[in-house]
Amino acid sequence: MIVSRLTSSLSLALSLSLITAIGFAQPAKQYEPQVGQEGKDVVWVPTPQALVEKMLDMAKVTAKDYVIDLGSGDGRTVITAAKRGAKAHGIEYNPDMVELAKRNAAKEGVSDRATFAKADLFESDFSQAQVITMFLLPSINLKLRPKILDLKPGTRIVSNSFDMEEWKPDETANAEGCSNWCTAYLWIVPAKVNGTWKLPNGELTLKQTFQMISGTLKSGNVVTPVNGKLNGEEISFTAGEGQYNGRVNGNSMDGSLKSGGKWSATRAGR
Repeated sequence: MIVSRLTSSLSLALSLSLITAIGFAQPAKQYEPQVGQEGKDVVWVPTPQALVEKMLDMAKVTAKDYVIDLGSGDGRTVITAAKRGAKAHGIEYNPDMVELAKRNAAKEGVSDRATFAKADLFESDFSQAQVITMFLLPSINLKLRPKILDLKPGTRIVSNSFDMEEWKPDETANAEGCSNWCTAYLWIVPAKVNGTWKLPNGELTLKQTFQMISGTLKSGNVVTPVNGKLNGEEISFTAGEGQYNGRVNGNSMDGSLKSGGKWSATRAGR
């Protein structure tokens, strides 16, 4: 009787040990994000791949570019940019998403060009990017807008579905083969030209509203209205019959007149 009880106890102990061993041997379930899950500032909704491609097309991403995706989620935009040969980086607050994106990049063989970091958008430095992509709420776009406008002129910004209110996009496009979240907006960060500029034969006073410019060109006693636009460092404007095209370089700009000849200007006080 004692032997029988002892045998039963040993069998039970072995069974429990085996169950425990099997439990420990099972691999941990990998993180799987759920559409609509809460994040720090937004819920997570993935950008359709068709729109990812459209956004990168609009920004003319090449292997020479450094792309930063704000709120990179599962990493698809960063990975797609890396597949085009670009160096790309994702900023994401959710650490599980960061690790998922790293795994996805490894599966696609682009870990050398696609990197990810757990960080807060508002505390991150993305001043070295030539292209910034994002799928954020309008309120966050507006909060980031001053920082974006201080980036190097010519930096390309592409947003999924949400704009920046008074700063009108330079281009809007829809992705084919896409059913939800299918609109992309592109902005080119403009040079800063607001103020007075001295020309060899006059004075150019400009008022800038994002990429749009207006003002006056004064030559002697003649004052002519000015209207034009910036495309990064490129500037074009009309003053009466004159059509001016040129490039801004900090506190100077120069270019050519459509009618022939050259023009140049330096910022007043410089």
